[in-house]
Amino acid sequence: MPSGTIRYWAAAKAAAGTAEERYEAATLAAALDGARAHRSDRPEFARVLLRCSFLVDGEQVGARPHESVELREGSTVEVLPPFAGGAR
Repeated sequence: MPSGTIRYWAAAKAAAGTAEERYEAATLAAALDGARAHRSDRPEFARVLLRCSFLVDGEQVGARPHESVELREGSTVEVLPPFAGGAR
């Protein structure tokens, strides 16, 4: 089973209560399911994940189903909540 790192940013970091953690999972969906299971006492974490975008090894996941995003040994998953600001 591949293992790697999940890094949380901004609101995702606050909801997770940590900046990063290890995962053991073959897909992005499985890694996120594991993270949710570890934080079943933090319902806000699951809500924040629904609004996040994800990078795997620097590549944007976009609209791809998370079950189809394969993780390799040593992969890094970046969890990016929506950011405020920008041009008006």
